[in-house]
Amino acid sequence: MWKELKQIWFGDDLLSEAWDMTYEALNIDSEMFDDAVTALWGDSKIATQKLIFKKDKLINKYERDIRRKIITHLSVQQGEGLAAGMVLSTVIVDVERIGDYIKNIVDLTEMHPGDLKDKDVKQVLNEMENSIKNLFKVTRECVEDGDEDIALELYYTTKELGRMCDENIRDILTSGKSYESNSTVYALYFRYLKRISAHLRNIVSSVINPYDRIGYKPKNV
Repeated sequence: MWKELKQIWFGDDLLSEAWDMTYEALNIDSEMFDDAVTALWGDSKIATQKLIFKKDKLINKYERDIRRKIITHLSVQQGEGLAAGMVLSTVIVDVERIGDYIKNIVDLTEMHPGDLKDKDVKQVLNEMENSIKNLFKVTRECVEDGDEDIALELYYTTKELGRMCDENIRDILTSGKSYESNSTVYALYFRYLKRISAHLRNIVSSVINPYDRIGYKPKNV
């Protein structure tokens, strides 16, 4: 279905522009995430914060422009390409929400009093950060190629990542271990990583699911 939708997008100037902006917004999300991770661990915090918020405003602008292009297309074409427009309008919402959670990560850089030094938690978080960086890369390739097998693999990868985040949050809240006053920061960070991976899951689910099941488990798997 995804490849058929892309044919519709590329067959119309407005929808093609909307697709290009959606894809670019996902690229910007990836850049923002890299920057936010760098800032959280203590490098160039103020400069990075300003850059991330500037990029987030650009994504918000893209979302509004995409909506206008889709509505204009549907008005001119009298509803033709409705499904293609609705899918794009759904995907860009998830892209925009990823940007919001990345801003939440930036907020954490102002919450903790100093460096985050717990080696065990940091190692787990660094592994998850690297996993999400790879998810951004493969998600972009997946939506570009419309590969349903990769989309399904990504779907379950993000589910497992979410489970691991919940497990770590539960451990932080119940273990009674001291995290040098940073337990709240760690728990929130795990939560934000989970939500980012969940919105990436929604995006890849659009490759394998019909519109009404975007964000939900694929049938017959």
